[in-house]
Amino acid sequence: MTMTTPANARAVHYGFNEAEEARDELCDALRDVGVVLPSLGIDLVSCTSEILRPLVDLGRCNVDTARRLTAALKGRTR
Repeated sequence: MTMTTPANARAVHYGFNEAEEARDELCDALRDVGVVLPSLGIDLVSCTSEILRPLVDLGRCNVDTARRLTAALKGRTR
């Protein structure tokens, strides 16, 4: 069993903050090209690890959003 130490808690907190920043940057970039991922967030289960870094969860989207995202990635916006 792994014990949480103050250093581990700080590392987990830092990782969560880093994931939030990455999520926000991605959200802004997608919004700039007309794409909104409604379920974009932080995978909270991954935040409990003292070893792995938190994950940004891209979530699910409808077909129209998937097509807009594809167009944005290919350099074409609708």
